[in-house]
Amino acid sequence: MASPLLGRRGAVRGSGPDAGVAWHYGDPTAEQRALRAGGAVVDLSHYGVVRVAGPDRLTWLNSITSQNLLDLAPATSTELLVLSPQGHIEHAAGVVDDGEATWLITEGSHAPTLAAWLDRMKFMMRVEITDATEDWAVLGEPVGAEGGPGEPVTWHDPWPRTLAGGTRYGPDDAAHPGQDRPWRLVLVPRAGLEASVAEREAAGWRLAGTWASEAARVEAWRPRLAFEVDNRSIPHELDWLRTAVHLHKGCYRGQETVARVHNMGRPPRRLTMLHLDGSGHLLPLSGAEVRNGERVVGTVTSVARHHELGPIALAVLKRSTPEGVDLEVDCEGGAIASGQETIVPGEGVSADRPTARGPVTRGLGHHPSL
Repeated sequence: MASPLLGRRGAVRGSGPDAGVAWHYGDPTAEQRALRAGGAVVDLSHYGVVRVAGPDRLTWLNSITSQNLLDLAPATSTELLVLSPQGHIEHAAGVVDDGEATWLITEGSHAPTLAAWLDRMKFMMRVEITDATEDWAVLGEPVGAEGGPGEPVTWHDPWPRTLAGGTRYGPDDAAHPGQDRPWRLVLVPRAGLEASVAEREAAGWRLAGTWASEAARVEAWRPRLAFEVDNRSIPHELDWLRTAVHLHKGCYRGQETVARVHNMGRPPRRLTMLHLDGSGHLLPLSGAEVRNGERVVGTVTSVARHHELGPIALAVLKRSTPEGVDLEVDCEGGAIASGQETIVPGEGVSADRPTARGPVTRGLGHHPSL
């Protein structure tokens, strides 16, 4: 559904997964600066919202997803993944409970299928699943705090903090660039979307588009379901065990692959950030091939023009791609050079991988489904 804020003067409609909201409102550089300064709000009303009510909601969600939700307190944010039996990512959602229901915030295109899958999995559990996207809209704010008393339901993005039971492949939390990106999502009644934005504007905030929020996300190395995930993705490749996976919570669908790759190391692919040569004013599209010489080594997943860093991108590469080499990215008008900034190291070893007890047979860490 198209946002009413697309009627604002200067609004330029987004495309792809962000169709339905504004890419920018005429001055993307100023919008990025306002977001960085903590004085902007982003219309993300195209995101999906699934509400799970009932007394069994947390124990049930805990049993079928990657996150430990047994003791999730109200107004405490986390996130979860729904994995296939082979450990591939099918859904991702921000999670917050308000004491009466658990709210799952996800990509708009995924909300109906996530709600339908949850409904099929409820069996005799006392839960009620609702795709609430038509009733609730999402706003993004550069605020590093949970929702307080009297505030709407709010999901505070935990990225890049390594949550209890998680682990990391990239740098420690304090050195991670995502520390400079406070971010939360606020649920507002869809009928009151414009009024909620106007309230923030009255307080001096600027309305910004997804150009600004996506540039900040790419800078923070934050994976997103709509871009970084394909039908082969496992959480390790995207450093998503930081916030979305609990390694010690017990069995759930896909858990065997999560444990095997964590214990053995070497996920098949790795997420990297690319600093693109902007001298030719060319920008690749999501899905563009990445090359090391003549060899295709990966795919661009997200692209952004950052107001300070210039053109940047996230890409998923083969694990064997050397970390120190410059790469080329296919682009309409010719290939462009790019430098790498390592997110998931090529060695593919997490910060707390168990120490091997003896010689490891070559190929033992390979999972046939990967």
